[in-house]
Amino acid sequence: MFSELMNFLRACFRPRSNRHVHKGSDAGGRQDGLLWYKDSGQHANGEFSMAVVQANNLLEDQSQIESGNLSLHESGPYGTFVGVYDGHGGPETSRYVNDHLFQHLKRFTSEQQSMSVDVIRKAFQATEDGVVAQVSKQWSMRPQIAAVGSCCLVGVICGGTLYIANLGDSRAVLGRVVKATGEVLSVQLSAEHNASIESVRHELRALHPDDPQIVVLKHNVWRVKGLIQVSRSIGDVYLKKAEFNQEPLYAKFRLREPITKPILSAEPSISVLQLQPQDQFIIFASDGLWEHLSNQEAVDIVQNHPRSGSARRLVKAALLEAAKKREMRYSDLKKIDRGVRRHFHDDITVIVVFLDSNLVSRGSSTKCASLSIRGGGVNLRPNSLAPCTTPSDHSMA
Repeated sequence: MFSELMNFLRACFRPRSNRHVHKGSDAGGRQDGLLWYKDSGQHANGEFSMAVVQANNLLEDQSQIESGNLSLHESGPYGTFVGVYDGHGGPETSRYVNDHLFQHLKRFTSEQQSMSVDVIRKAFQATEDGVVAQVSKQWSMRPQIAAVGSCCLVGVICGGTLYIANLGDSRAVLGRVVKATGEVLSVQLSAEHNASIESVRHELRALHPDDPQIVVLKHNVWRVKGLIQVSRSIGDVYLKKAEFNQEPLYAKFRLREPITKPILSAEPSISVLQLQPQDQFIIFASDGLWEHLSNQEAVDIVQNHPRSGSARRLVKAALLEAAKKREMRYSDLKKIDRGVRRHFHDDITVIVVFLDSNLVSRGSSTKCASLSIRGGGVNLRPNSLAPCTTPSDHSMA
């Protein structure tokens, strides 16, 4: 049965071709089939490794590392910004976040002349406001844009302090060495907002006491209003504002009763950590990684191998697990092209940020070289029409 399926997939979809492979310098990263990677680079507080594997027809994961000045003023503060944006329903919202969130952060940092939880919260809200404005502008021509959203995981390292902000179900995990034993243990840094988590369901029921259908178990998966797994996101305005939950939006997204208050939230969970010398590295990844690897498994993979290529190694470990679950060979999984690949695994983004305690401990006013890099993916050929996307299994029905 499975071999017949594989033969069918091979017949219908071309395997990855060499047109996607770029050799030479990896200053901006390299593409190999559906995998984009930058094995190593320098940020203000140490080294980093980055990798993205595409599964959707259009890459819905977006990501970035920005290092150097975190404000619009020459005086700083200086540090490192990491963003992982896992889109659903299409790539538009995650792309918008990639283009605007860091710029908003720099603006608010300039106004307050320092990094803070308040600055990060304001940057998230300004980004959400921008998405709502875009949906309003396009509503009459592209109403389905109202059902596109993005999870949003951000890390900011500034003056020895680590800020983690999260909406949705991407995850940041710290690798911390235990002095007594030398073991490196995993510490989850981000709070997740997914209806599969019991505390999230309790929170939703408490916020919507008059709605017995606020969370629904559908096909063995808990979903908010039977539609979406995440309870917080950027975008998804069809579940936030009544004017976008009506025709001409597709009937499958329209609720029977009018929205009287937002069902989803764009308020991030933010944690603050003073970094210590025993804090070795942070893994930032979309849930495509975490559905195949535990926190400790991921930390062990990074710890037990050279730093260079850490992110690519984590992606490969997740793909090996995805292949194993389908009782297929990794080499066969790699031959399946984007679009069809989504039936086997999600888009996966991984950024591993290594921490050099000497660099971390210096003041936020210390100038450092600037860096700006974004995770890549396979681009459509010029003038080709993008496939019509409907919300993916990741978060939608």
